[in-house]
Amino acid sequence: MEHFVNDLKEWNIKISDEQLNLFEKYTALLLEWNEKINLTAITDINDIYKKHYLDSLSLVKCIEDLGDKEYTLLDLGTGAGFPGIPLKIMFPNLKITLVDSLRKRVDYLNLVIDELGLENIHAIHSRAEVLAHDEVYREKYDIVVSRAVANLSVLSEYCIPFVKLGGVFVSYKAADSNAELSSASNAIGMLGGKKAKTFEFVLPDSDYSRCNILIEKKKNTEDRFPRKEGVPSKRPL
Repeated sequence: MEHFVNDLKEWNIKISDEQLNLFEKYTALLLEWNEKINLTAITDINDIYKKHYLDSLSLVKCIEDLGDKEYTLLDLGTGAGFPGIPLKIMFPNLKITLVDSLRKRVDYLNLVIDELGLENIHAIHSRAEVLAHDEVYREKYDIVVSRAVANLSVLSEYCIPFVKLGGVFVSYKAADSNAELSSASNAIGMLGGKKAKTFEFVLPDSDYSRCNILIEKKKNTEDRFPRKEGVPSKRPL
C-alpha cells in the first residue's frame, strides 16, 4: 500500500484513507471472485496495485483535468473492472459505464459497485457491435477507454462510435505500439477520429513500459459502424 501511495505521488495524485480502504476492499473481492470466474492472471497484491490499479489511473497522463469535471466515461471490455473501477474510486466525479460481454463478470462488477458503495457507475452486459447502435449510448460519452487486448483497428471500430463529437477514445497499450498505430490510421479516419496522439511512460519504480493512445472524435461515425458481431475482428478496417 505504501508503494502505491508513493507511486501516485510521482503522478501528483493524492489519495485519501477512505480511497485506500476502497482499494483494499476491491482487492479482496477481486481475489475472492478470481477463484470462481478467472478475472486476472495477476494475483500478487503488489502487482495488482502496480499493473492493474496504477496502470488504470494512467489516464491522467493524457487527460489532466480528470478530477475537475463530471466527464461521462465508458469502459469497454472492462473485464474485472479495469480501468473503470480504479478511476471511479480515485475520481468520484466521473460518471462511468462499464461494458462487458460475459454475464458472470457483469454480475461480479455489480457486486463490487454495491459493496464499495460507488455511485454514478453501472455495469452493462452487452457487446459493442450491439450497444453502439443503441441511441442511448451511441456518441454520448466524453471519454471511452479500453484495456482490452485487441488490435487498435478493431478497438477503434468498437469504441469510437460511443464517443461524442469533441470527445476522446483512449486505448491502453504496451509501449511498442507504433506499427499497430500506423496500420490503424485508415480505420481511425473512417470512424471519425483525428490522427492519434501517443503518451509513452514507465510505471513508477518499475520497468513496465506503457503507452496511452488518444484519438479525438472530429466527425460523426457513419451508421454502418460498428459492423455486425464478429466482423470487425475478422475483417479489420
